[in-house]
Amino acid sequence: MTVLKLEAEAQNAYILAGLVVFFTIARWASSQNHKLNHIPPLTTDIPFLSFIGVIQQIFYSKELIQQGYEKYKGSAFRIPQLFRWHVLVSGRTMVEDLRKANDDEMNFMNAVNDTLHTDYTFGADTHENQYHVTVIRNALTRNLGVLFPDVRDELVVATRELIPPSDDWIPVRAFDNVMKIVCRTSNRIFVGLPLCRDPEFMEINMTFTTEIVKAGYIVGAVPKILRGFAAKFTPVEKLKRRAEEILRPVIEERVQMMEEYGGDWPDKPNDMISWLIDLAPPGKETVPSVALRVLTVNFAAIHTSTMTFSNALYHLAASPEYQVELREEVDRVVAEHGWSKEALGKMIKVDSFIKETGRFEGIGAISVTRKAMKDFTFSDGTFIPKGTIVSATSRATHFDDENYENAQVFDPWRFAKMEKTDSTDTAALRNQFVNARPDMLTFGIGKHACPGRFFASTELKGLLANFVVTYDMKLEKEGVLPAPTWVTTNVVPSRSAIVMFRKRQV
Repeated sequence: MTVLKLEAEAQNAYILAGLVVFFTIARWASSQNHKLNHIPPLTTDIPFLSFIGVIQQIFYSKELIQQGYEKYKGSAFRIPQLFRWHVLVSGRTMVEDLRKANDDEMNFMNAVNDTLHTDYTFGADTHENQYHVTVIRNALTRNLGVLFPDVRDELVVATRELIPPSDDWIPVRAFDNVMKIVCRTSNRIFVGLPLCRDPEFMEINMTFTTEIVKAGYIVGAVPKILRGFAAKFTPVEKLKRRAEEILRPVIEERVQMMEEYGGDWPDKPNDMISWLIDLAPPGKETVPSVALRVLTVNFAAIHTSTMTFSNALYHLAASPEYQVELREEVDRVVAEHGWSKEALGKMIKVDSFIKETGRFEGIGAISVTRKAMKDFTFSDGTFIPKGTIVSATSRATHFDDENYENAQVFDPWRFAKMEKTDSTDTAALRNQFVNARPDMLTFGIGKHACPGRFFASTELKGLLANFVVTYDMKLEKEGVLPAPTWVTTNVVPSRSAIVMFRKRQV
């Protein structure tokens, strides 16, 4: 049996090696790759050897992109992926070129689809008809002031349930609990009470993101003709069906009220479900359409905010002096303005802390990803052939001393010190967390900058302010920041790190 097992393992190794050789040759030999020969590669593009570059990119992407940025600053270079090259650009001029490019030149959604295969994982309707983006950009942003009391109520209730204030230090696995708090707080506006506290519905939304990413890899690994078939057998389909079952009674009741009383009726809920129903295209079955978009909005909101706030929490717990300074600001502002969205706007140090966390930690090494829909030429003459995926080097940009003094240092008051406040002590828009510009790419840039960034800012600042006035915090290993995990160009904060909490003593 041992011999047979060894023979089988050897056979599998030969098959794997054969596949590696095949895909390497196929990628190298494609006309698309030859059209990129004028753009320097970070690793060799010689057949067989170029596959080593793919492996390096999986495990050392952060370091490789930093090296590329320093070597080719202000121009373009390329990094290897299994089936193609990914072009990266740097410098204000090239980022501005990406921002200004029209969708028929450089397309954001088609770039996302090339990675996640959203036409199969989310479904063609969600990929092609993104009315939920309009809801996020308009209705959600417009209602943030009115709905802030609900946001505040949910984040306080969820936080106290998951991290009960105690006179003794208690250990908390931070990342998982932050995700639950963010999920509940977000869904207080998305679906309202009591559904935002339903454990099964929350678990579906927290799981959906990771399963979508896995499904994207699975679907992308099979021939196009089989992708629809493959997508049906991923866990994503089961999650979508169950979410629809849970949301159906709520959506059907809202639709019935609309049919009976028109677009507005007494006590009509002011939440994402109502806004989506209002914009749902005629002729579509409303329940599955709206339910899927609730999942889609959660996909966009939960994990990015969880990662940002987890990183902020780790820095906060590592340096108790930060807690003291933030607490002074929050106490002062709340004493004058109460807990309101207006008050958050006056918490300049809170905003700076969150923004510096986004600059220093980020959620990956690249941003502003686009797919060339036609041949495209940057203003410096760099030619990009149709079909190429192009991104900006966000992390390296954020760590450039020409953009930020002592960029390698986490300075929580960096942006607060840059402020030139007016007579009402209102922060200048340029330095606020929500502002997207060529040297700050946390939210992307241009018309495709994250449409939910105003909600994310309100939620994150509300969370940070509440944590510093409620708890004292320290790391289990005092002063030692937990190491994040990098996979290709993506980074995730430590999911196992323990933060110690106790009720605020001073």
